Amino acid sequence: MPTFRATLEQLRQSGNLRHIPLPGSGRECIDLSSNDYLGLASRHGLQQEFMDLSENRLAPLTASASRLLAAGQDDFHSLEELLSSLYGRSVLLFNSGYHANVGTVSAIASEETMILADKLVHASIIDGIVLSRARFARFHHNDISHLERLLEKHHKEYERILVIVESVYSMDGDQCNLDSLIALKEHYPNVMLYVDEAHAFGVIGDRGLGLVKSNPRGHMVDIIVGTLGKAAASSGAFVATSPDIREFLVNRARSFIFSTAIPPMVCRWSRYIIEKIIGMDTERARLQEITRRMSSILAPYLALPPQPSHIMPLVTEDAVRTVELSQKLLQHGVKVLPIRTPTVPPGTERLRFSLSAALTDSDLQNVSVAIAATLHRL
Repeated sequence: MPTFRATLEQLRQSGNLRHIPLPGSGRECIDLSSNDYLGLASRHGLQQEFMDLSENRLAPLTASASRLLAAGQDDFHSLEELLSSLYGRSVLLFNSGYHANVGTVSAIASEETMILADKLVHASIIDGIVLSRARFARFHHNDISHLERLLEKHHKEYERILVIVESVYSMDGDQCNLDSLIALKEHYPNVMLYVDEAHAFGVIGDRGLGLVKSNPRGHMVDIIVGTLGKAAASSGAFVATSPDIREFLVNRARSFIFSTAIPPMVCRWSRYIIEKIIGMDTERARLQEITRRMSSILAPYLALPPQPSHIMPLVTEDAVRTVELSQKLLQHGVKVLPIRTPTVPPGTERLRFSLSAALTDSDLQNVSVAIAATLHRL
């Protein structure tokens, strides 16, 4: 059996060894690595405005227990009620997107369930699938024909088939074909649709509520997962679903039952920021403009989808090369992190350009110069 040190050495040699940055090891740079899509995390005026509100000054900084045990539920309910009013569904808060996916998938899938998941869904979904012990298969990325073949083969064998996708894929930036997925659900009545909107919430659709809410037949989707730690500049996540499924999760989702709840202060901040986000059409338009301009900058180096998003991958197919390119970009003042195994499959290593509405015209010019200087040999 390999020792821990030997395994770490193998990771180092393959270019896949990861490190947590040390305090003070950063440098002033243009950040294209975070998920702060609307640029709200760095808007200190919003934070000050929030803290100036008298009711927030003494908000509890810890829940001290799980939701099922914690006292003072008002802040949790207030945030859930806001999200419920926006989505027209029952809502349950979780501590993170990971908690939401691993808890929900593992809870709702049983021996009578088969799970069909897109090949590129997030690791938290895969972990939930494994914990569920349900039979599962993964269909080729965004391949509706492959999904339909699997449904035709298995739909009579199971009481329920859970189809899981992301609305915007975290590593490729492309969108699922929601219309086609809904059409399949209409054809196969035992299908449940589960859509992770982590990278769409705040950014895509009317009021930034995501792809599902903006679709005329979005009510056909059974479960929506949204996260608050990306565009919403907070932390936590939520599941928007039917009243019955919400109540079921309260009783069966282990990541909900056995975790100390998010701090009430964070619930208040999330509610405050969501009330702002739904009116931030200017920021969403700015992000779309930045996406168009970055598409032009990156076009010589990568194949972009027909509708590029705020996530743009440059696939290098080599971990060591990816790290080298990331370091060279940082030397030019641009932070783009290398994405390697196990986040992506071997041979699909990449630089992931993550855009923000906070980028200025000067930032984009500097990024263009840095990319031309760094990537010209690709």
